[in-house]
Amino acid sequence: MGYLRVKNLGKAYKRYPRKSGRAMEWLGMIGQHELKWVLRDISFEVAPGEAMGIIGVNGAGKSTLLKIITGTTKPTTGSVEAGGRVSALLELGMGFHPDFTGRENVYMAAQLRGMSSGEIGAKVPEIEDFAEIGDYIDQPVRTYSSGMQMRLAFSVATAVRPEILIVDEALSVGDSFFQHKCMQRIRKFQEQGTTLLFVSHSPDAIRMLCQRGIMLADGVVAKMGDAASVMDYYRASQVLRTDASSGKQAMLTVTAPLIESREGKVVLANKQAGAISVDIIVDSTPIHSGDPISIRISMDFQDHYRDPHIGFGLRSKMGVMIYEANTYTLKHKTRPVAPGERITVTFSFPCRLAPGTYEVMIGVADGGYDRGSFERALFFDQSFMLFEVAAGDNDGWAGIYDLLPEITIS
Repeated sequence: MGYLRVKNLGKAYKRYPRKSGRAMEWLGMIGQHELKWVLRDISFEVAPGEAMGIIGVNGAGKSTLLKIITGTTKPTTGSVEAGGRVSALLELGMGFHPDFTGRENVYMAAQLRGMSSGEIGAKVPEIEDFAEIGDYIDQPVRTYSSGMQMRLAFSVATAVRPEILIVDEALSVGDSFFQHKCMQRIRKFQEQGTTLLFVSHSPDAIRMLCQRGIMLADGVVAKMGDAASVMDYYRASQVLRTDASSGKQAMLTVTAPLIESREGKVVLANKQAGAISVDIIVDSTPIHSGDPISIRISMDFQDHYRDPHIGFGLRSKMGVMIYEANTYTLKHKTRPVAPGERITVTFSFPCRLAPGTYEVMIGVADGGYDRGSFERALFFDQSFMLFEVAAGDNDGWAGIYDLLPEITIS
């Protein structure tokens, strides 16, 4: 079983204020450079069979950290201890020679991973089958698309189950079908005891695959803990970052979310009193699978906004995103607002969710453009409130959401 121990890791690069500084230093003149630290005092452990997710904005230090762990870059301070065979999928096509064919690169890459010629020969048909690049396997890699490079690189890296698997953002390249295949293989390895270090810009992917998480910011650990809480912290930090870049601070607070039914209102969570209120409206409590349900969000705006939009999302207790949308993406126009004005939006739908507990996400933004982007995030809460769905009358299905299929037998 593989494990990772990273202790007091740091990486600094020399930066020369003058072009002649490097040559002067070679001649023995000290003090010609200053250190630019890209990582400082990074410490964590990944236990055998555990999955750790790493997230952070571009430039946070994620790629440098992985290069140090895999041995392609030396640290300035600290140490890395890896127990077991390490297989890493970092930069796309890393280690592939563009003038050699895919098959030749497979043999070279597998040899670098410590496989014998006999082992490689036995695995090549499986690698070809998984990569699904057809006759391109015997063409130079320089003729490959980025998706084909990723297919072959992942197939080689996972041809033999490693004790430790390190995966960078390379999986974001390529078609969704192959990404599903990759995730299935990663989950299978996890079930068999592989230790996973997974770097992604997708909080949902990390929540789904990993038990623990790390958020890097400016080369240091900004947050470490269970994957769900770290990903929530990351999303919240992105909203605050957007507010800071706008030069304004969004002064938005919320009231206690409620469930409203014929039996009255039931308080589910307490929030600071202020500008946002959220109610879940149902015919009766408890909520059953198949019941009609409405989520009502009221917003009292404290500033002028020309194009405000309100949205919500539902997530399972495992962090899987079930649904997320807002008035802009659903093509419902709002109106400009002035300080003190209120907009109330009600989202109504049949609750076809499986029995269980669900999180409600709430977001408010201004200035919609493109396919769901906004000029300014005003409020975002990844876990605003919880509600529970009880078993309904028709439980002859399994999964997350009841599709209510029409059945024809002939």
